[in-house]
Amino acid sequence: MCLIMLLAGLLSFGPKESTTVNKIFTIINILVLVFVIIGGCIKGSIYNWNITAEMLLNITAEARNLSSAVNITSDYGAGGFMPYGFSGTLTGAATCFYAFVGFDCIATTGEEVKNPQKSIPIGIIMSLLICFLAYFGVSAALTLMVPYYLLDTHSPLPGAFEYVKWGAAKYFVSAGSLCALSTSLLGSMFPLPRLLFAMARDGLLFNVLAKLSKRQTPVVAMTIAGIISAILACIFDLRTLVDMISIGTLLAYSLVAICVIILRHQPDFSNKVGIEMNEEKHSRQTTGFSFRSLVIPLQFPTQQSSNIVTCCVGLIVILVCILSGVITYQLESIKAAEIWSIGCLVLIVLISTLAVFIIWRQPQNQKKASFMVPCLPLLPILSILINIYLMTQLNVAIWIRLSVWMAIGLLIYFCYGIRHSVEGKRHQDCSVPSPLGNEKPAEEENKDEMV
Repeated sequence: MCLIMLLAGLLSFGPKESTTVNKIFTIINILVLVFVIIGGCIKGSIYNWNITAEMLLNITAEARNLSSAVNITSDYGAGGFMPYGFSGTLTGAATCFYAFVGFDCIATTGEEVKNPQKSIPIGIIMSLLICFLAYFGVSAALTLMVPYYLLDTHSPLPGAFEYVKWGAAKYFVSAGSLCALSTSLLGSMFPLPRLLFAMARDGLLFNVLAKLSKRQTPVVAMTIAGIISAILACIFDLRTLVDMISIGTLLAYSLVAICVIILRHQPDFSNKVGIEMNEEKHSRQTTGFSFRSLVIPLQFPTQQSSNIVTCCVGLIVILVCILSGVITYQLESIKAAEIWSIGCLVLIVLISTLAVFIIWRQPQNQKKASFMVPCLPLLPILSILINIYLMTQLNVAIWIRLSVWMAIGLLIYFCYGIRHSVEGKRHQDCSVPSPLGNEKPAEEENKDEMV
């Protein structure tokens, strides 16, 4: 709790000061990671990746008979390289998804970067690569040094070096762990006040959160975010916080993927001529909804085509939730090739394929943006599928906490944000024609676009 408040105070000074501290901690982290990986290669044994099921049964029997055997559970899996199978790996991936929260930091600092079109893609790709190599290397070294069933879940790295008789190294690794914790907190807390500031500037949150300090940092949003984070750290244990961060991040990425599809097919109100031509063409073809509009695209998106895409995306999300639940809780039925489970999977795949085909046939907004997701709609739908499936791997208690947190957010939105949304008011102004003589000058329109 004290560490969070200290880092919140550091972040309130501005990105330059916090970035300098973060660089120092990161250098220490890299040195510790390299040391752990090299130490794992020296003291590790490939035997720990080839533990058989018979050996696990003997260990389980000894653990039940010996009272001195502590912190050892009776379920060790099947042994080998992936003792808990592919499903166990996905469950671990869902829990460890908090490791990728730092990408929010890259995306939310676009306004503070000199050349975001170049820096942001490079930053995301390099962060992905570095995170993968770091977690892959440390996990491999850790499980090579210590059998996986003997790992200390509270402090695995120092415990591993003590297990291999490198007692002095555990202090160096512990110091590196504290630096890693600090950089993780900085990476999590840095984008949060900027998200709150951006939402307050758009009218979705209270105006006080949009205030800036003399250093042009969202100091009010940082203070409130730091207090809330410190209270949560004081109330909940580490595992609960990690699961809450993971499920929140997965949900946020799923919503982003959904919005990418919907926004790409929204009508461009700046191109009123094309919209009017499309609407006129629709009125000549049909007086209402027709199945022809599902597969025969027009040149520009209309409100009808946008509604079709929104309905298809909603249907796909529902089907993905059902598919994830079936795979998670009825996997044995699928392996046994029971008729109801196979029929359910086939029906879900067919309906989803049809919905994807309809989305693909709808016209997209022709307005070019600085960043555009490729392979639409396949790539966002794949992201939705993976994220929702990983969310189903988390326990029910985390879902209950997420529901309470979402209820608070929705309450704020429907009581305040929906009536003060700047984008909502602008959308209404663009969709309703202005009275004659009240059109905005070109300079004022350009200013609105920049905002």
